[in-house]
Amino acid sequence: MEIIERVDEWSKRYGHWQQGRTRGSPRSEVGSDYPFVENKRAPFTPARRALPMMNLALISSSGAYINGTDSYDTNMVGGDIELREIPREVEGEDLLYCARGWDTEAVIQDRNALMPIDRLAEFEGNGIIGRLNPVWWSFCGHIPDAAKLVEDMLPNLIERVKRYEVQAALLVPASRLCHQSIALVARGLELEGIPTMMLAVEKDVVELVRPPRCCYYDGELGSVAGRPNWPEHQRRILDEALRLLEPMDQPTIHKLVVELESQVEKERGER
Repeated sequence: MEIIERVDEWSKRYGHWQQGRTRGSPRSEVGSDYPFVENKRAPFTPARRALPMMNLALISSSGAYINGTDSYDTNMVGGDIELREIPREVEGEDLLYCARGWDTEAVIQDRNALMPIDRLAEFEGNGIIGRLNPVWWSFCGHIPDAAKLVEDMLPNLIERVKRYEVQAALLVPASRLCHQSIALVARGLELEGIPTMMLAVEKDVVELVRPPRCCYYDGELGSVAGRPNWPEHQRRILDEALRLLEPMDQPTIHKLVVELESQVEKERGER
């Protein structure tokens, strides 16, 4: 199975889109005419162990990088495919973001809105997950050239994930185009035998790209892992999604019930 089915056909559509762009149009925007990848099938790797026994990795397309290091090159045609490996001990105030197609307000308030390091550390402490990997990975998910991502960045990520003996991965997009980038990463990891769970708020994109496992809800770009400074909202999203990783026995796009529960909480005056 291919990460991008009929990649030559997609590359032609992408080439036509690039040629048809208005001179001087901002590279940070893809527009409504962008040719999203369309896959018919999804790879799938069954979880071979229980969640409390897994070394879980976090992969984010937020464009996060450590303050004092170089930013991503947002002027690069097709997108910057550089991968950053960040120790989990790095604090939120030491991170900067390269944002395209999403607002950084939520993640600056609370990094857990996109990189739920603190919530996953809690899950590690109470035994929901076996272990949170000592490093997490970030890249700038605004990569219109999907084939470039698959050919050049993804092998590097897979090599690093395997080196850390990761047994499952949680993937969190930031923007609409990030949903495509993250879904392709999920497909690549599952083809290498690593189960994944993707969070999403753009259902139409994931239905086109077809990641192996995806949980979506009616949330906002820039805070896909939960609203900032609302730990219970974040825990609810993560807990429901991660607990589905093991019982899923085929490719699935699942709707979370977090909106209903959150609305009830608001009506009771609990939030």
